[in-house]
Amino acid sequence: MALRLKLPNATLVKGMLADSSFWTTMAFEGLKFVFGPSAVPALDLVDHRSVTRVVSPSGRTAYQVLGTSGKLYTCYSSCHFCTCPAFGFTVLQKSESLLCKHILAVYLSQAMGACQELTVSEEQLTNILLAEEEDEG
Repeated sequence: MALRLKLPNATLVKGMLADSSFWTTMAFEGLKFVFGPSAVPALDLVDHRSVTRVVSPSGRTAYQVLGTSGKLYTCYSSCHFCTCPAFGFTVLQKSESLLCKHILAVYLSQAMGACQELTVSEEQLTNILLAEEEDEG
């Protein structure tokens, strides 16, 4: 005896595909599958508009993300780096994750057009970058 699969009819499939909540759920589940425990906190950072794109007149760009702790972290999407302790530990030392929630929030904000913008002078951007280096050293 042959096994027959009952496929959903075309109207049902079209309705699912037209429903934006279906796509939202699929995207959310996909993010959780790929990025694990960083996905939900990253989306929360995006929702709170915590990501700022900092640009100098020469076009140099860095991102600042206000973490849930209230600390400001600098992220570089061009080289996939964040100054937070979680990035140093879980990504660089232990290789347990692809990225931290701050970097993921930067990528999501870019994709969603949700970055705040801040134009600074070359000297101001240099000071931002040096301040991070002094915090670490």
